[in-house]
Amino acid sequence: MSEDFIPVARPAIGAREEELVLDVLRSRHLSLGPRLPAFEEALAARLGVQHVSAVSSGTAGLHLALRAVGIEAGDEVITTPFSFVASANSILYEGARPVFCDIDRRTLNADPEAAAAAVGERTAGLLPVHIFGYPVDMPAFERIAGEHGLWLVEDACEALGAVHGDGKAVGGRGHPSVFAFYPNKQIATGEGGAVVCADAEMKARIDSERNQGRAPDMGWLDHDRLGFNYRLSDIACALGIAQLERLEELLGARARIAAAYSQRLAGVEGLELPCADANGDQRSWFVYVVQLPEGVDRDATIESMRAAGVDSKPYLPAIHLMSFYRERFGHRDGEFPVCEEISRRSLALPFFPELAEGQVERVTETLMGIIKSSAPGPRSRGSSVETPG
Repeated sequence: MSEDFIPVARPAIGAREEELVLDVLRSRHLSLGPRLPAFEEALAARLGVQHVSAVSSGTAGLHLALRAVGIEAGDEVITTPFSFVASANSILYEGARPVFCDIDRRTLNADPEAAAAAVGERTAGLLPVHIFGYPVDMPAFERIAGEHGLWLVEDACEALGAVHGDGKAVGGRGHPSVFAFYPNKQIATGEGGAVVCADAEMKARIDSERNQGRAPDMGWLDHDRLGFNYRLSDIACALGIAQLERLEELLGARARIAAAYSQRLAGVEGLELPCADANGDQRSWFVYVVQLPEGVDRDATIESMRAAGVDSKPYLPAIHLMSFYRERFGHRDGEFPVCEEISRRSLALPFFPELAEGQVERVTETLMGIIKSSAPGPRSRGSSVETPG
């Protein structure tokens, strides 16, 4: 791979991250040390919440959050088929079943009307996903939950820094909410995640279950419940602390790159761009995903871009059409037409805080050249992203 190859993602790691990680290494206290509570407190302060439990991944966080709200074998949980597969898999871990609903064509989040229509006798809860960092219509999901007596867990793994139209931070509405810190996320800890807990009791439970069910007093041989190895190391927490210190800088860089992409790609016939913020909702930019024009082969486009030294990814495959879900639950093409169309045409472009202006130009010129050489598509229905002020 040549040095000028543009990857789809890359974490922004600087001197402060190196300093704090080196401090942990020199301390020899690599896990369950002082950096863990420090990271949890810093994240809680940023979100305006009181209780956060850091864990080894967003997937681990979803699993523990679902256990904390009382998920049981045989339950059905309504969620989106347009997400990373972990959101659905976490439901299966406890013997429950994900029930999918179609998505909103503008935001790509689960459509509240479709979710309400999917509620059945065995429905126990709702697991909305703030896809690509755009806030879910949580008031609508809160109404559904209230009307049917359902619990709510938010998958905010892609949405650190997003804000709802009412001014509340995504993850700060009082429901268990889960964030993730994989290297392509808004902040990176290598691997890592966190659960925003509804109360101190939930935090105590999750703190125990992430550490093999160990008792709160940390008695070495006293494990009073079933637990897991979902701990987050102090090395990872040190990274997280440093990244949180510069979160506004990282989010601002992502927003500027998104605006540059949208400006350069606006008007490309048939190409749909990420929706602009509306009704007070504020996206936290996780990835920059476009839908290619009809008639342009997405997989061939990925190959052509890679040949030109530009990485891209098919974000995201429809979960219900993955082989495991087809075979396990009998899902078929055509069940969720909006999701399936979006999934078929979606392409994630290189996107990270240190992406240079010249690289954005190269990515867009490469993509536009491929589109131009392909069969023409219909008139664009996309919308450009407003330049952040």
